[in-house]
This record gives sequence, C-alpha cells and structure tokens, in this order.
Amino acid sequence: MTSAPTHPTDPAVDGHAPRAASLTAVRPAASPQRLLADLVPPRHFAQARFATYRANPAFPSQAATLARLEEAAQEIAAPPRARGLFGGRRRAAGAPAVYLDGGFGVGKTHLLASLAHAVGVEHTAYGTFVEYTNLVGALGFLPTVDALAAKKLVCIDEFELDDAGDTTLMSRLLRELTDRGVAMAATSNTLPEALGEGRFAAEDFLREIQALAARFEVLRVDGDDYRHRAVVTDSEPLPADVVAAVAAARPDATLDTFEGLLDHLGGVHPSRYGALLDGVGLLALTDVRPVTRQEVALRLVVLVDRLYDRDVPVLLAGAGEKGLFTDEMLRGGYRKKYFRALSRLGALAEDGRALASRPLEAG
Repeated sequence: MTSAPTHPTDPAVDGHAPRAASLTAVRPAASPQRLLADLVPPRHFAQARFATYRANPAFPSQAATLARLEEAAQEIAAPPRARGLFGGRRRAAGAPAVYLDGGFGVGKTHLLASLAHAVGVEHTAYGTFVEYTNLVGALGFLPTVDALAAKKLVCIDEFELDDAGDTTLMSRLLRELTDRGVAMAATSNTLPEALGEGRFAAEDFLREIQALAARFEVLRVDGDDYRHRAVVTDSEPLPADVVAAVAAARPDATLDTFEGLLDHLGGVHPSRYGALLDGVGLLALTDVRPVTRQEVALRLVVLVDRLYDRDVPVLLAGAGEKGLFTDEMLRGGYRKKYFRALSRLGALAEDGRALASRPLEAG
C-alpha cells in the first residue's frame, strides 16, 4: 500500500519553517490488482467524448476517423452473438483493430479515450505501451493475457517500439488477445509499418513488425497542432526559494532536488511510478540540470508521462526543462519519447508557474 507523502519537518519544531514532503521518502508498492485497476483513461482525458471532439473541416480525415470509431464502438459494445452486423469491415478474428496515425496535437488521444468511454471503462483496458510491458513483467505473460482477455477493448496510447524484445512481446500479446476476440485500438505518430525503423535490422524483428501491422486498420488523422504551440515548451525556471515556499504552502506538494529524485527513480520499478504519485498534487524540484545518461533519461520520461496523466503541476528551479536531454538523445532512436516528455513537462511547468504567481495563503 502507498499513502500520500507526509511532511518530514513539523513547522512548530525547533522554529523551522514548514517544509514540503519528499517524494524520495516514498516506497511505493503496486500489486498486480492495482496495475490492472490503473488501466483506465487518464484524468487529463476523463471528460473526452466523441461529441466533444471538434473535427477540423479543413482536414476531412478527422471527421472520417471520428465516424469510423463511432461505428467501431457500437460494434465492440454489441453482445457477442450480435457481433458481425457491420459486415466486411470486421477483422477476421471477430473484433476491430484500429490504429490512429497522425502528428502532435491532432486529437488522437482524445479520440482513443472517447472510444474507451463509449465502450465503457469497465469493459476497457487503457494504457501506454510501457504500462502493458510492465504489466507482463509484474503478472507474467499468460496471466496478463487472461486478465486483458476479460475486456472487450484494449487501448494502447503512444505505441512505440524501443527494442526487439518489446516488439516481440507486444506482437505476441496482441495476437493472443485478438485471437480471443478482444478489440484493439492504438495511437502513434508513426505508421505501424514504420515502427522500429532506424533501430534494428534483424529479420525476426522486421517480421514481427509486419505481422503486427497486418492486424490493424490504419486511420489517418491529419491536421495542425490544436494547441498551436511548439513541440517543446521552454518554461522559464523559478527561483529555488519561490519553489520551496510554494511547495511548503500546499499539503499535497513534494519538494526534492532533481538529483535526489533521479536517484530515487532508479530504485523504483517504472510500473510503480503511478503509485509513487498517490496523493501528490504538486511536484517541486530544485537544481534541475541536463540529464546525460540514457537509462536515467528514460526513467524520467516515464515519470513525466505519469505526471501528465494525473494533471500534476510541476515547479522547476535550476535550468528548467530547457536542454534537459542532450542533442544526441534528441537525434536518437528514442527522440519521440524525449520530445513528448519535453512538451508535456513544459505544459506542467506552465501550470506550476501559474500556481506560483498566486499569493501564498497564510497557514
């Protein structure tokens, strides 16, 4: 079990000023049941529905994809004996498998979450690629298949293939689930045939990619970034004393040095990063600096994704997110992950700056 962070320093003791809790003091435990229960649309998209998606008439593919997903939702939600009423668009395994491809900010995640809500969150597993691979690591492959096969729909947001092992694992998982009649829906900024390009050339890897692609109906979502902002948001860092004061004024805030948090993440399995943030409403970091080690940077990416899913604002002192990842990282095989993390962290940092600009409440 994991409880909300507690404050290590009582403001009445020794005359010390109040200090926010430390996230590094939290040792999260996440049971397999908790990991399964967490497979729901993120808080950021809790209200996403087909009716709230605004298709841009300048990009007809948006309306076409919306219509196809509305049809798929009816198909998936239908009782098993009634399935097949929609005819030739069904997959051979008996359930739809759709793949939303498009750039940043065109509403792919909104559409994916809307599909989950239309089918029913109780009938849907919704997670990122990493969350599913973590689930297999925690439960084992066959128990994961059995657990997910109880759902009508499995949604995979930000489908990504970082190594041949993950590719083989996910391909096998999806094959098992589609063979059991589970519907699939995934998003990515890359067509399934192009996933993994430039990373591995092994014949087995390429064969897995092609087999995976064959299971999906590709739905293109063209358009401009609805946020009308750069992929990377460079939010100006805050003074360390301001970060500490704002964090100390909120009972749901944590305050850590950047180095201390990165060290702590190395001792926590990424599948538990969601549990690590239980009860956290604001995350504050001092001495933020560039990350130069890839394994550390990838752990940070997972944490940023969990923060973004939960709409947790961040306060950054030091260098901020500017230059957080090296140029080599931003040119390498994981560049999509890093750019996504910078974009999300920048947005959360702007939320944090908005909080910091408000007068601190007494007490």
